[in-house]
Amino acid sequence: MDRLSELVGTYRFREQPLELLVLSACETAAGDDRAALGLTGVAIKAGARGALGSLWTIQDEAAQIVIEEFYRQLKKASTSKVRALQAAQIEVIGRHGFEHPWFWSPFLLVNNWL
Repeated sequence: MDRLSELVGTYRFREQPLELLVLSACETAAGDDRAALGLTGVAIKAGARGALGSLWTIQDEAAQIVIEEFYRQLKKASTSKVRALQAAQIEVIGRHGFEHPWFWSPFLLVNNWL
């Protein structure tokens, strides 16, 4: 956590701050006694304007679909981060066998959603 804070913190005083940090591993937004929102919270506290993390263990294939679709949506100039995540979650829901919320709902956007 200290190293992540240090790395993200280097962007704090640059002309272009770190706009979005995507942490697509398991439980990156799950809190503990050091950080209320886990690594995601550490990134925000260190200066990232937005962060995407997960609240619980995620299934690899579902996570891959979510992240790929999230980035595909973000390429569109008029799409906000929250709309990109929503579209990615809808994509997963539409896949056979991935309808259950366990597959698509662990992802959480923190701080700047736009």
